[in-house]
Amino acid sequence: MAIIGQAIPDGTYQAFHEDEIRTITLDSYRGRWLVLVFYPGDFTFICPTELEELGALYGEFKKLDAEVIGVSTDSVYVHKAWHDTSPAIKKLPFPLLADAGGALSNKLGVYLYREGVALRGSFIFDPDGKLCAYEVHANNIGRSMEELLRKLQAASFVHQNGGAEVCPAGWKPGDRTLRPSLDLVGKL
Repeated sequence: MAIIGQAIPDGTYQAFHEDEIRTITLDSYRGRWLVLVFYPGDFTFICPTELEELGALYGEFKKLDAEVIGVSTDSVYVHKAWHDTSPAIKKLPFPLLADAGGALSNKLGVYLYREGVALRGSFIFDPDGKLCAYEVHANNIGRSMEELLRKLQAASFVHQNGGAEVCPAGWKPGDRTLRPSLDLVGKL
């Protein structure tokens, strides 16, 4: 199960990206934001809608020095086949990581053993390699990638300000923030 503050899970994986199979080591993303987006499987109904929305927002993630990686328990060859046949997936600017066997999904608590797939989980790791936000959905409920971006924006703002300013509910860049006070906390 995922725990806020846990480190990016170790591991080297294959991914399909930019028309080729590549090796990805998750620990190599330390020093920048890492967003892992788990989905149950290629060639499904909801997954391409989420990934297409995420691809359309990818430039906004990159502005925050974040890398996005889509993850399913499909093999890298299934990722390639999906890429080659789906117009929505063909234009994705981020890698699709193969978690065949569910090792990474299991480390983050989203692996469904009976089905052999991952739940819809989104995980944001800060530049220090620590988990700072995540959400998990049932596989029949699609996520809002705009909300995932908003969470990354808030996490980035708090990280840049060393926690001296925090983001209230629904915060978006440019909105008013809050300044925690030890005096106020002691009175609550």
